[in-house]
Amino acid sequence: MIEKMKYKRHRIGTLLIMTAAFVLLCGCKAEQQEEIVILYTNDVHCAVEENIGYAGLAAYKKHMEEQTPYVTLIDCGDAIQGGAVGAVSEGEYPIQIMNQIGYDLAVPGNHDFNYGIERFSQLIQDAGAKYLSCNIRYTGAGENALEAVELYHIEKYGDVEVAFIGACTPESITTSMPTYFMDESRKFIYDFYIQDNGKELYTQVQAAVDECLGKGAEYVVLLTHLGVDEDSAPFRSIDLIEHTEGVDAVLDGHSHSVIPCQVLRDKSGSEVLLSSTGSKLNYIGQLTIRPGGTITTGLISYPDKDEETENYVREILNSFAEDMKRVVGHSGVALSISSADGIRMVRNRETNLGDFCADACRMVSGADIAVINGGGIRADLPAGDITYDNLLTIYPYGNTLCVAKVSGQEILDALEMANRAVQAAFCDGTNAVGENGGFLQVSGLTFSVDTSLESSVVMDENGMFVSCGDMRRVKDVKVLQEDGSYAPMEPDKTYTLASMNYLLKEGGDGLCMFMDNSLDVDEGMTDYQVLITYINDYLGGSIGEEYDEPQGRIVVE
Repeated sequence: MIEKMKYKRHRIGTLLIMTAAFVLLCGCKAEQQEEIVILYTNDVHCAVEENIGYAGLAAYKKHMEEQTPYVTLIDCGDAIQGGAVGAVSEGEYPIQIMNQIGYDLAVPGNHDFNYGIERFSQLIQDAGAKYLSCNIRYTGAGENALEAVELYHIEKYGDVEVAFIGACTPESITTSMPTYFMDESRKFIYDFYIQDNGKELYTQVQAAVDECLGKGAEYVVLLTHLGVDEDSAPFRSIDLIEHTEGVDAVLDGHSHSVIPCQVLRDKSGSEVLLSSTGSKLNYIGQLTIRPGGTITTGLISYPDKDEETENYVREILNSFAEDMKRVVGHSGVALSISSADGIRMVRNRETNLGDFCADACRMVSGADIAVINGGGIRADLPAGDITYDNLLTIYPYGNTLCVAKVSGQEILDALEMANRAVQAAFCDGTNAVGENGGFLQVSGLTFSVDTSLESSVVMDENGMFVSCGDMRRVKDVKVLQEDGSYAPMEPDKTYTLASMNYLLKEGGDGLCMFMDNSLDVDEGMTDYQVLITYINDYLGGSIGEEYDEPQGRIVVE
C-alpha cells in the first residue's frame, strides 16, 4: 500500500532535479539492490540540437549508466516530425539519431503518423526502440502495417520486473490524416478504442495492466501520448489515471506540458505520479525506483554533451545543410504564429503568418478562397533572408496543394467546425485558450465569431464533422470579389477552395465535408514550394509591409 508522500528538491552538480516521491511498502516486492532509472522524452519534434539536444541526452544517459546498470530510455511520442531533419528524410534521420543514443522503448505520437501508416511501419522496423501502444486496433482484411507495435513490454532489472504499457491519443485520426487510417473505400480500419466516452480506452488499458500484473510485474508504468489539455477529454492522461488502477506512474506527451511530478488518485484511491517533459528537449525526464520501493519523477537540465553523438547529429545535418541554406526570397517584416509576448495564436486567432500562408495558397492556385489549418503552420518566419530551412520549418509535413469545387454551405460548416473552441480572450495571461489545430487561417474571406454562443457542432466518435445547428457562432461571412469588394457568401453557390491535401482530401482535423468533392487540382505543388512561388512570382521576391500585422479577416467578439 502507499504509506506517505514526500516532496524533494535536490541540486546534484549541474543537475536540477524537481521530484516527488511515494513509498511502496509491499511484502511481495522482490529485493532490489540497485536503482532503476527510466529516462524519458516527449514531443521532441525534430529539435535534435536545440536546448539539451540529443547530444546532451546521450551524455546524461552515459552519466546515469555509471551510477546503475539499470537504465532504460523511452520516448513518449512526436519525435520524428516538426523540423527539416524529419521532413527531408520522412522521419528517417531522427530515427537514426535515436538509434545512436540507444532508445529502448517508444510510443507513437499523433504526428509520428504524418508521413503515412506505411512509412511509419518502415520506420518502426528501422528503429532500435520497441514501439508500444495497447490501444491501436486494426479491423481491416489485409496485412496490419502496425503489427510490430506491441501492447506492452516487461523489463527485468535483476529480480525486479517493471511493465511498460503504451497508449496513443485517439486524436491521431484527426490531427494526422484521417485517410491514413482508412482503406481504399474510405472505411476506417484503424481505431484507438474511443467508444463510450472514454470507457473503451480505460477498459483496454486496464486489461493490459491486469495482464502485466498477472505475469509478475511488480511496477507498472504507463507510457502515454495523451496530454492534459481540456480539449482532449475524455482521452487525457489524467482521465485514464482516474478510471484505472494498479498503475504506479504515467509518463506523458502530446500537450507539451511541463510536469515534473503531479500526484493524482486512481480509481481505487491510490496515488499515481504523472510527469511530462514539455517539448523540444527543454528537459530530460527521470523516473527512479529506489531500493525499498520509493518512486520519484522529475525533470533534469543537463549542460554536458556527448561528443560522439554531437558529431553524429552534425554529420546528418551537414548532409543537407547547403540546400537548406539556399536563399529563396526576403521578408521585410517578421511573420509569427504567436503574440508579441510569445503566446501562440495561430490556433485561435488570425495571424500575419496565417494570412501570408493562406494568400499564397489562394494566389498560386487561382482559387476563390483558401484556408490553412492553424495547426499545420509550425514556426515563425523572421525578417531577413528566407531559406529553404525557414519554409520547411513552417511547413514540415510535405503536404501538397489541392483545389476543390465546394458549396458555400460546406465552407460555412467548415468555419463553424474550425471556430467551435474559440473564446473571447485568446489567452489567460500565460497560456493560449480555446485552441484547435483545425482553426482556419483564411484568404478571400472575412467573418466574425460570436463567442457568446456555445458551439452547436456535432462530431462522430472519431472527431469528424457531422452537422451543426441553426445557432451558429460564425457570422457575416463575406467573399472577396474581383473588384476588391466583399459580398455575402451564398450557401448554394459553388466556389473554388484551395488548401492542402491534408484538409481537402484527407479530412484533417475532422473537416471531412470536402472529401468527396471534385478536384480541379489534385496534389499539385508541395506546400513549401507554394510559398516560394508566391514570394517570387507574386510579391517580387520580397514580403512587404502589407503583412506587418494581421489584416482583420477574422473578428472575434
